[in-house]
Amino acid sequence: MSILSEPIKKLPPNAKGQVRYRFVVDVGTDPATGKRKQLTRTFGTLKEAKAEYARITVRRYEGALVLRSKMTVGEWLDEWLAMKAEDLEETTISTYRVTLDRVRGRLGYIRLQKLTEDDVEAWMLWALREGRVRATKAGPGLGVTSVEMSLTRLKEALNRAVSRRLVAVNVAQEVRIPRKVRKAERRAKAEAVPWSVAEVHAFVRAVRGHRLYAPFLLSLMGLRPAEVCGMRWVDLDLDSAVLTVANTRTLMGNKTVVEKDTKSLAGERALPLPALVGEALRHFKVTQVAEKLVAGRAYEGSGYVLVDELGAPLDVGQLREQAYKVMVDNALRRVRLYDARASCFTYLANNGVPDHLLARWAGHTDVRTTQRWYVKPDVEDLRSAADTWNGLIGLPTPVVREM
Repeated sequence: MSILSEPIKKLPPNAKGQVRYRFVVDVGTDPATGKRKQLTRTFGTLKEAKAEYARITVRRYEGALVLRSKMTVGEWLDEWLAMKAEDLEETTISTYRVTLDRVRGRLGYIRLQKLTEDDVEAWMLWALREGRVRATKAGPGLGVTSVEMSLTRLKEALNRAVSRRLVAVNVAQEVRIPRKVRKAERRAKAEAVPWSVAEVHAFVRAVRGHRLYAPFLLSLMGLRPAEVCGMRWVDLDLDSAVLTVANTRTLMGNKTVVEKDTKSLAGERALPLPALVGEALRHFKVTQVAEKLVAGRAYEGSGYVLVDELGAPLDVGQLREQAYKVMVDNALRRVRLYDARASCFTYLANNGVPDHLLARWAGHTDVRTTQRWYVKPDVEDLRSAADTWNGLIGLPTPVVREM
């Protein structure tokens, strides 16, 4: 081996008479062992070897050197999810996994360092067009929200890969769902409209004699279904008319019940009990005592508020189905029980409850979250604004007389 400019070395001709040039360069320290890591590169010309040696050296000193790796996109997503599992709840990780599974089928086999923006763009367009795969057949396209969630998670994973120097850039960073697609979906898909005040009144009349009258009222107070299902009698102080939201029971994958604390620190909150709700809860407690006497040893003393006749706790799916049955039986417009939150907060906002108290009631850290997603005034809510507008053109504001 003859020596040129160190550390590039000229190798003896091989069996085909070809001359090659090789160098070995330090690329850092292995964090696991503390030993130095070296990289070996071989080229057919001295010019190529010098250029690559210079590139590696510069990138190393800039702290941006990315070593070659055979890791696939799917393998990195597994590793990234394992890291995220240390910080996120089980249900959230399950959602992340489902969201990224939409990506794996078409991008998971590609080497992480070979992934391109065109690959991600092609996946996005395919997902919007026919991404709802059923068995082995392609189905209709996924919704914009579903595709955007997958893109967001993929971008997060690739950002972490950049910080770990597995890739040089995040190739998904600038991929965006086309505005035309967003507008087309908005036109085709009407936004779910929460119940109006009149519809809430109709629902309350319909459930007044229902066994689950009290839990339904808790939903109308703006509690999440998972919070209603996780409510325990120890969380209620009926004498002081205060309830504490500190526990939830939710479904993971629509099958497994997961019990955990509130969604966020702001979610753990104490709320005053309106008189009607307190009275309904007292009655429900008496009902459960009677049911326990009838059931005897078959009764399950779970301690939850929302239980069946044998004391077994009900999950959010069972609560939802009970509510839907009431809607069908009473010819009420079917809405998600979760959307009762929007009915509640819209009414409270329209009736002067300050933003900071509204967010506290909702269990949100940021008042903007409450305003953006849960305060949804309808045309009748805006009627008072129309009356006030009269003053702009010199007409008196109409006086509302009580009948």
